[in-house]
Amino acid sequence: MNSSLRGATSEPERESCRGVRFTREGPVVTATLCRPKALAAGSVELMAELRRLGRALPGDVRVVVVDGKKQACCATFRPTVDDGDAVVLPPAEMEHRITLRQEAIDWLEQPDLVSIAVVRGRASGVLLQAALACDLRALAGTARLAFDEFRRGPTPELGGTKHLVDLVGYARALEICVTGREVPASEAERIGLATTVVAEQGLDAAVHAVVAAVVAAPRDAVIELKALLAAAGRHSPAQHLAAEREAAVRGARSTAERGE
Repeated sequence: MNSSLRGATSEPERESCRGVRFTREGPVVTATLCRPKALAAGSVELMAELRRLGRALPGDVRVVVVDGKKQACCATFRPTVDDGDAVVLPPAEMEHRITLRQEAIDWLEQPDLVSIAVVRGRASGVLLQAALACDLRALAGTARLAFDEFRRGPTPELGGTKHLVDLVGYARALEICVTGREVPASEAERIGLATTVVAEQGLDAAVHAVVAAVVAAPRDAVIELKALLAAAGRHSPAQHLAAEREAAVRGARSTAERGE
């Protein structure tokens, strides 16, 4: 994977419809999630592939698009049970497996990346958790976000509960998770879960426009802006003004060094 991802190529890196397919075009990497034939086993493979991508991602990649094809509804893997056998694992092994799965998602929040999730149909489990971890979420008008993981038994372990509260607030997040209901695209946009909602036939064009805008902007400026926005909720007004001053000084120095 490493050698192919480091080249500016649009050729697919992996073609397994049981997990995830990677493509790269310049500074943009697309991870297309595919529907596995055996949902539980496919979900394990998908998470391993995503983790490998995050660890091998070259430093010149600026945008990652996680594209959930309409048929890609990924089941939730049960990390408490050994694969193929109904044997409850020791707590240390359970925690290790969960950590590996978390590492398959958390790299989408890297400060030097802009991550965009594309949801075309019904998203639950892994696809939903990955979408929540992304910076931006583009949904087809017919898309649905299904928060039914809690009602199926296991507690969500991929960071989605934190992301959901950050996006919609505690009370709304609790109501959505406890009821396990589906959130349609129109509601997702209204409450802040979706960045944009468009008709499915226009979804690719809408995502391409956002990607093009990000790539056209100065890389250092985008990184600084993302960091400022991400920290705004934790800062007091004085702290945020200080952070903006520091970012402005770094930006001015960077511009001067480039001779612009």
